[in-house]
Amino acid sequence: MRHKTAGERSDYWQLRRKLFRGTAVIVAGSAAAVLLLYRFLLKGRFANIVVGFLTDYIDQDREAALAFYWNVFRRNIEILFLVAGVVVFLLILRFFLNSFTKYFNEINRGIDALVQESDDEVKLAPELASTELKINQIRHILVQRAMAEQLAEQRKNDLVMYLAHDIRTPLTSVIGYLSLLEEVPEMPAEQRAKYVHITLDKAQRLETLVNEFFEIAHYDHPQIRLERKEMDLSYMLVQLTDEFYPLLTARGNTVVLHASDNLTVSADPGKLARAINNLLKNAAAYSDPHSEIVLSAQEQDGMISIRVQNQGPVIPPDKLASIFDKFYRADDARMSDTGGFGLGLAIAKEIVSLHGGTITVQSVDHCTTFTITLPALEGS
Repeated sequence: MRHKTAGERSDYWQLRRKLFRGTAVIVAGSAAAVLLLYRFLLKGRFANIVVGFLTDYIDQDREAALAFYWNVFRRNIEILFLVAGVVVFLLILRFFLNSFTKYFNEINRGIDALVQESDDEVKLAPELASTELKINQIRHILVQRAMAEQLAEQRKNDLVMYLAHDIRTPLTSVIGYLSLLEEVPEMPAEQRAKYVHITLDKAQRLETLVNEFFEIAHYDHPQIRLERKEMDLSYMLVQLTDEFYPLLTARGNTVVLHASDNLTVSADPGKLARAINNLLKNAAAYSDPHSEIVLSAQEQDGMISIRVQNQGPVIPPDKLASIFDKFYRADDARMSDTGGFGLGLAIAKEIVSLHGGTITVQSVDHCTTFTITLPALEGS
């Protein structure tokens, strides 16, 4: 049998005590009223009243009045006492119930406040402290849900804004250069090749933005499943470093890898590579020209830490708290050239969270470091 906890036993204790007191008052009041009535009848006062009324107002003689009293009241005294007791009990009970139903009215007012989405805290009688707490908890949950819906709506509006801003520029370039190529068929081959190259570059930029948009929708889906397997993390980092090299040459950046050998994790290789690649892209976008990006990994106390460190402008503390939010970019001035929708870091966080890990960021002394922490494979 389930035993009640201390918290459950304390719920409504004031109300139970008041109910017990009210019941005791009903019983005691009924008993006292019947006792007073009984003493009133036994001492003959009631008989004198009845006989006096019959003789004074009905014009009966005293003998007939006494006989009437005896036959109607005295012989049926037990029934009269029972009826009197019931009537007194019902009257006191009605009074008590009227005072008791006020609690239900208070609860109804509290529920009405929830329905009307009132901003004020619901206040009930002290006897209903537990109900007051629960109603206010529900109110807070509803308020939080409403705020979440507003935030979701705002983010949807932000997405429309970012789409309009980020897609318009490359799309305008694509249309402009294609129009030139169409309008000037005799354009020199060298100039035509230049315009075709620019058009292709802008079209690829559009493809990147569209792919990134669908990527975050994919990783934000609640039914996503990881395809985990035992993998050599050290080898993956070497591959990523090699693949990333061509993207850094334009600004003279390089990637330096410091990783322990034989780092093994249970992870989805494709998704984990995507997360680390996003961090490398972010580092490349905001690194000083001709500086090193340091990619490192090590195991300690059963956890593997992967760090991506770059030299560049410090991210203000007030922006660090939001840097993993979807559609957030720390530097709006560079959004069109270096960033997409501000989803790369959000995607990285989603992937790391799915693997049961954490991702953090520090930015001090002209150095920004992103750290991914994952559980190491047992026995690695």
